[in-house]
Amino acid sequence: MKNFANLIKTLDSSNKTTNKVDALTEYFKNASPEDKVWTIAVLSHRRPPRPVNTKLLRLWANELANIPMWLFEESYHIVGDLAETIALIIPTTKEHSDKSLTEFLQEIIALKKKTDEEKRAYLHENWLALNYYERFVFTKLITGSFRIGVSQKLMTRALSKAENVDEDALAYKLMGNWDPNKVTFQELILDEKSSDYLSKPYPFYLAYPIEGLVSNLGVPEDWSIEHKWDGIRSQTIIRENEVFVWSRGEELVTDKYPEFHSFVGIIPNGTVIDAEILAFQNGEIGTFNDLQTRIGRKTTSAALLKSNPVVLKAYDLLEWEGKDIRNLPFSTRRNLLENLFENLKDKNVPFYLSERQLMHSWEDVATERMRARAMKSEGLMIKHKNSTYQVGRKKGDWWKWKLEPLAIDAVLTYAMRGSGRRSNLFTDYTFALWQNNENGERELVTFAKAYSGLTDAEFRKVDDFIKKNTIDKFGPVRSVTPVLVFEIGFEGISISKRHKSGIATRFPRILRWRLDKKIEDANTIEDLKSMIM
Repeated sequence: MKNFANLIKTLDSSNKTTNKVDALTEYFKNASPEDKVWTIAVLSHRRPPRPVNTKLLRLWANELANIPMWLFEESYHIVGDLAETIALIIPTTKEHSDKSLTEFLQEIIALKKKTDEEKRAYLHENWLALNYYERFVFTKLITGSFRIGVSQKLMTRALSKAENVDEDALAYKLMGNWDPNKVTFQELILDEKSSDYLSKPYPFYLAYPIEGLVSNLGVPEDWSIEHKWDGIRSQTIIRENEVFVWSRGEELVTDKYPEFHSFVGIIPNGTVIDAEILAFQNGEIGTFNDLQTRIGRKTTSAALLKSNPVVLKAYDLLEWEGKDIRNLPFSTRRNLLENLFENLKDKNVPFYLSERQLMHSWEDVATERMRARAMKSEGLMIKHKNSTYQVGRKKGDWWKWKLEPLAIDAVLTYAMRGSGRRSNLFTDYTFALWQNNENGERELVTFAKAYSGLTDAEFRKVDDFIKKNTIDKFGPVRSVTPVLVFEIGFEGISISKRHKSGIATRFPRILRWRLDKKIEDANTIEDLKSMIM
């Protein structure tokens, strides 16, 4: 644990990519095979489930700290991170633990089935046997919310340097549903077994936002244009008469979409399709809000399948006839995909093609982009016809040209402290719009939360205002005198019964502080509803 904690401390204290890669590489060269596997798991979001709820963690940590609970809670709100708060308030002793990362994680897994008293004793013993940073990392592992400034791509790069294994090959090995408690480092990284690849997806290729003028890309005839669909990016795999559906977050979601089992026997074995899962009601693409009814369900009932069907909107082919074709030009892969689609047209399967748009000028491309919301898309994807399918986010061949966000002026009504470096500032905001109540009087109704979009200087000014104009406190939440107006941007909007306003917005964020407006000038709920297409 000591070596892993020192690694996390180094990673957390540097913003330089080279420093992080060097630290990870050195760690992988010296760690035990078991600790390597668990480190890979932790840094690629395969942590064990949380064995203790946060209420008990706070209570038991407070017992060791021997301070009033209100002081612990106030400290927590100021620090903004539970693990860091616990690490700070528990006194350091002369005790020491030599247990490895693997031993700790195996104990954490076993802890879930223990009694509360056994859990309490285990936590007390180990909190007192670890120094500050080890205690912080240990508690992070317990809470299950282990986030540091290291992407899986950086971790893979370091592992490639340490083990002399091709980086792209490693990225592929680390995809899928492997269990760090069951697989060895030899099996995961070093061995080659064809049976392991039956359900494995390929690493996703990600696009960069357009930078500058789109015309800087050259002639439009060199590029393939299609809509950027607002659903769930996925890979659908058909191998050995089985279907596997993976989300971009490396989650196996086959059971959530039983419609796609119909592909078996119709789509040839040895096929991997890069596509978007979209809600599809009454022969039309639905909204992301429609799709969410399928995302959050543990089981998919017949009634849900009927009321909220989904389809696969395909835009690339990664494997064909059992062969990895990612190194073929995009135009070649697309031709194969389009031929596959033609053969499926009369098969009554939920398989659609993301149509390529034939454009001869960037003005035509810009015009098509403006049709995006009517098409239920977020904008356009612009892919070079000769591009290979690469790993991760690479600049040059794939670009996304999203629509400008929808925008509305709203009033700040509630605030919470941020997290990380903003944990001492109120930076998480709730916004409201005007609506007439039953008596015909105007009142502010909350509709969205946002915590990004302002400069550090602006956040400090708003924080100062909030502290001086707090009306009431509800735990970590402060009710604020409604004075400040902000322009809020969002990608999409839909009717929602789950929200007080009756409206759900997608990806809300602050576009600017409207110092030129009073709250009377803010928009209404009706203004927001009028944006629904």
